[in-house]
Amino acid sequence: MSDNILTDAVAATAFRRLVAHLQHRKDVQNIDLMGAAGFCRNCLADWIAEADGTLGKDQAREIIHGMPFAEWKARYQDEATPEQIARMQESVAKNADGH
Repeated sequence: MSDNILTDAVAATAFRRLVAHLQHRKDVQNIDLMGAAGFCRNCLADWIAEADGTLGKDQAREIIHGMPFAEWKARYQDEATPEQIARMQESVAKNADGH
């Protein structure tokens, strides 16, 4: 599929929906997202910071998490199990660009 089929407006709308979905699904741990898809909320925030060029990681993470990351982490992030870490490492190894 060609990139020009997906307009910036459509991509922006879908992206905002993804962010809202991730903010709603606080029950889904970042480590599990990493294990299943090779990226998580923090990766998405890092990509935003890189694309923007003026946002720091903390600012971008607050956008994605809907609150400062330290607060989100304290409220919603559990300690990762060895199994979760192993799945994450296996999944991330499949990423072509190392993210």
